[in-house]
Amino acid sequence: MKTWSRGAKVLALTSVGVMLVSLDISIVNVAFGSFVTEWPESRRTLTWVFSAYNIAYAAGLLTAGRLADAFGRKRAFLGGLMIFMLGSILCAASPTALFMVIARIIQAIGGAILTPASLALVLPEFAVEKRSAAIGVWGAVGGLSAASGPMIGGVLVDNFGWHSVFLINVPFCLVAFFVGLKLLHESRDETAPRTVDYFGALLVVFGVGLLTLMIVQSDEWGWISDRSSIIFVASFILLAIFVIRCNRVAHPVLDLRLFKLPFVTAAAISGLVFRMGFFSMIFINTQWLQTVWHYSPSLSGLAGSPGPLAAAIVAAPAGKLGNRIGHGKVVAAGALIMSVGILWMNIQIKPEIHYWDMFFPTIVFVGIGVGLCISTLTSSATAYLPQPRLAMGSALSNTAGQIGAALGVALVSSMLVAAARTGNPISGFHHAWYLMSAVILLSGITMITLYRKPTAKQLADASA
Repeated sequence: MKTWSRGAKVLALTSVGVMLVSLDISIVNVAFGSFVTEWPESRRTLTWVFSAYNIAYAAGLLTAGRLADAFGRKRAFLGGLMIFMLGSILCAASPTALFMVIARIIQAIGGAILTPASLALVLPEFAVEKRSAAIGVWGAVGGLSAASGPMIGGVLVDNFGWHSVFLINVPFCLVAFFVGLKLLHESRDETAPRTVDYFGALLVVFGVGLLTLMIVQSDEWGWISDRSSIIFVASFILLAIFVIRCNRVAHPVLDLRLFKLPFVTAAAISGLVFRMGFFSMIFINTQWLQTVWHYSPSLSGLAGSPGPLAAAIVAAPAGKLGNRIGHGKVVAAGALIMSVGILWMNIQIKPEIHYWDMFFPTIVFVGIGVGLCISTLTSSATAYLPQPRLAMGSALSNTAGQIGAALGVALVSSMLVAAARTGNPISGFHHAWYLMSAVILLSGITMITLYRKPTAKQLADASA
C-alpha cells in the first residue's frame, strides 16, 4: 500500500484549519433563525454575528502574515487553531447575543492567524513545479468549504440545534493541533528581526477593519450616508498612511515589492473581483431556495451541494493545467463558464420549483467554472513567491478576497432589500444574478490581461 508523502500529510493537516475557518464564514447563515428564536429581543445585535467575524478576519490577515513570517509559521498555525477552538466553544456556550458576537471575533482572530501560516507551511514541502497542484487542493478546500457551509449548517441545525455548528469545530481543532505538534517543521523569515512594525499593524488593522465595516453595514446605513462616508474616508486615510509607512520602515507589515510581481498583482485584483461574485452567488442561491422555493435549511444546502462537488473534482487538475497553459487562461475559461451559467439560470429560473431540469444542471456547470478559478487564483498568487514572503503573500491574497466577498454580499443584499421595498422582491434576485455574471466575467478578463508568468529569476528565488 502506497504511503502518503510528507508533503501530502502537511497539505492535509493544514487544509483542516482552512476548512474550518472558511466553513464558519457561511455555516452560521442557516442558523440565524435559531439565534433569533433564542434571543428575539436582540435581532439587530445578532446581525453582528456575521459582520464581526468578517471584519475581524479581514482586518487581521496582513498583520498575522507578518507575525507568522517573523516568529514562526508552525507556532502561528497551532496557536491560531487553539484561539479558533476557544472562540467556537464560547459561541456554543453563549448566554446572550452580545456574548456570541464577542466570541465570533475571537474565532475570527484565530482564523486570521492560522490561514496565512497554513499555506506558508505547505509550500516548502513541494518543488516549485508541483506547488500549483498542491495549492489547488488547499484553495479548493477553503472555497468549497465556504460553499458547503449552508448544506452542512442546515443538517446540523435541523438535527442537533444551533450549538452544533460551533461544537463541530472542536474535535477537528484538537486532532489537527496534536498531529501538527509532531508533523510540522518550524519555519520563518530568517532575514527579518523578531519584531513587527506595530504602528503599521495598527494602521492596517483599523484601516481594513473600517473599510470592511462600511461595506458590511452599507445595507443598513446606506452607501452614501454620512456615517458610511466618514468611515470610508477614515479608512482611506489610515490605509494611505499605512502604504507610506511600508515604504519607509525596514521590515514592514506588507512588503510593497510584492506588487512588482505581476502574478501577485493580477491574482490579488482578479481574486477580489472573483470573490465578489462567488460569495454573492452562494448567498443569493441560498436565499432563492429558502425564500422563493421555500426549501428548509438542510434541503437548500443539499440542493446546492452538486456545485461544490463539481468544483472539487475540477480544482486539483486545474492547478496542473495552469502550469501547462498559463494561470490566466485557466481563470478566464472558468470565469466565462461561470458567467454564462449564471446568466442562463437568471433567464430560465421561475418562482415555480423546477430543480432537476434547470437548477441542478446549471449549478453543476457553474461548479466546473468555480473549480477552474478558485484554486488557480490562489496558486497564481503564491506558488512562485520567495520563501521569506510566503505567509505575507498568502495574507495579501486572502485580504483582497475577503474584502471582495464582503463587498459582493453587501451589494446583492442591498438589491434584495431595495426590490422588496418596491413590492417586487423577485426582481432583486434577477438584478443580483446579472451583477454576478458581469463581475465574474470581469475577474477573468482582469486575470488574462494582467497575469504574466514568473521570470527565470523569480522561479529561482522561489526555489531557493
